Amino acid sequence: MKTVIFDLDGTLADTSGDLIAAANVCFTGLGFGALLDPALDAGTALRGGRAMLSLGFSRVNGFNAEDFDDQYQVLLEAYAKDIDRHTVMYPGAMEAVEILKARGYGVGIATNKPEGLAEELMRRLGVRDAFASLVGADTLAVKKPDPEHLFQAARRAGGSPARTCLVGDTATDRNTAKAAGVPSILVTFGPSGEDMAALKPEALLECYEDLPAIVHRLLGAA
Repeated sequence: MKTVIFDLDGTLADTSGDLIAAANVCFTGLGFGALLDPALDAGTALRGGRAMLSLGFSRVNGFNAEDFDDQYQVLLEAYAKDIDRHTVMYPGAMEAVEILKARGYGVGIATNKPEGLAEELMRRLGVRDAFASLVGADTLAVKKPDPEHLFQAARRAGGSPARTCLVGDTATDRNTAKAAGVPSILVTFGPSGEDMAALKPEALLECYEDLPAIVHRLLGAA
């Protein structure tokens, strides 16, 4: 079976608002107030909790590595408690997923979000059952950009790793697909702030309505 594997944060859903809110719980608890801005720092949010903490702490003085490690756990706990207050699926994402499935493609998720948090978020958004696999940052001993992360998502969706493509929004996704020797499709509407065209993916996705035709062009009929 041919498969289409999706990144989660910034690709299927805009999760930046809840991620930044969780990081700001850390900073507020330390007496710094909210150090991250949901609009200006959305791109950093999609690079993960440690990236957000690094950015926030770079704006103040008086922290050390021990504080960083402690606050990462605080961030994860805060995020788990309020994981879907601001998060929304991108327009047309699930409609495109259902079209792909109806045409015979397998669909799955390969995310560098911890598996438990990714599972919980997708359940709360009511879309977990639409995906045949979900491989998170801690599912395996490796994560993206290691190609095995993508390969496992494809296998668990019932597909062949050599007959898949990855839909994502960052250089990490581009590098994962390149290492795997499969096509990448990068969205242009995510908040990552990267120049998607400069990453030279096999295709750019401006809206989800176009995804089924792009997948057919890259992979052929299912």
